Amino acid sequence: MKNVNRGRGPSRPVVALMLFACLTVITLDAKGGTNSPIEPLRSAVGSVLGPAENVTAAAIRPFTQLGDALHTNRSLRHEVATLTAQNSQLKAKVDAQPIEQNRLKELEGLTRTAADTGYQMVAARVVALGAAQSFSRTVTIDAGTSSGVRADMTVVNSDGLVGRVIRANRTSATVLLIADTGSTVGGRLGSSLEIGFVKGRGDLGNDGRLDLDLVDTSVSPSPGDTVVTWGSRNGVPYVAGIPIGKVEKVFSQPRDLSLRAVLKPAVDFSSLDVVGVVVPRGTTGDRPLITGAGQ
Repeated sequence: MKNVNRGRGPSRPVVALMLFACLTVITLDAKGGTNSPIEPLRSAVGSVLGPAENVTAAAIRPFTQLGDALHTNRSLRHEVATLTAQNSQLKAKVDAQPIEQNRLKELEGLTRTAADTGYQMVAARVVALGAAQSFSRTVTIDAGTSSGVRADMTVVNSDGLVGRVIRANRTSATVLLIADTGSTVGGRLGSSLEIGFVKGRGDLGNDGRLDLDLVDTSVSPSPGDTVVTWGSRNGVPYVAGIPIGKVEKVFSQPRDLSLRAVLKPAVDFSSLDVVGVVVPRGTTGDRPLITGAGQ
């Protein structure tokens, strides 16, 4: 015979006993307060479940705080990026300050040269050095025909003669340096006014030198004597009175029965930056002319 209670819930007597037991526990706990006979049981259960709750809370805390952490991390990354950019800008300004001061100094030197010589100039910056494969010593400047610059114009800086323009387009020009081996400049000794020809050796470094061959082979230059340009007709390609260099030493050439002077250039070709192109009076262009005070 089958058991009719199999698979069903607890019998009614069992349910009644469970309800009675619950009511009894609730009544005893309510009446006992802190002295409740249930208190030891509650403490025991708390001792067992408390650590488990702490472990669970610690385990899920990273997940509950993940949103705040992501937001804070994004804010910090943005702040770091902003500060890094600002620091880079400040560093760039600090690094550029000596360069700007040097350019201002060179512009002031060009102004003095213009005042002393009476020449008008267009200021320009050296933006490139000629390729070594070209076998010539040239630089590119950032002024061209739109500024009044043309071929065969004299180029100087605050120290002396740089070279001459050999070609120009609208926004730039190529300058052949007097240090180039193909360059020849008419020079004049400051002490005796004797003239000769200055030729480059092709070296732009600190050891770079120029050679002076005097027309009068009987003249012996003196070390320390200054050599300046004696000028070309109509100032093309070189105007007169621009320092070329100083005599460093003199040696004889027995084959030619003459003396040759070695010059230390007035210009440091390895650090060229701001230069001036001498232009005729009345020149107009897209940048102001340097004329010197009172001109």
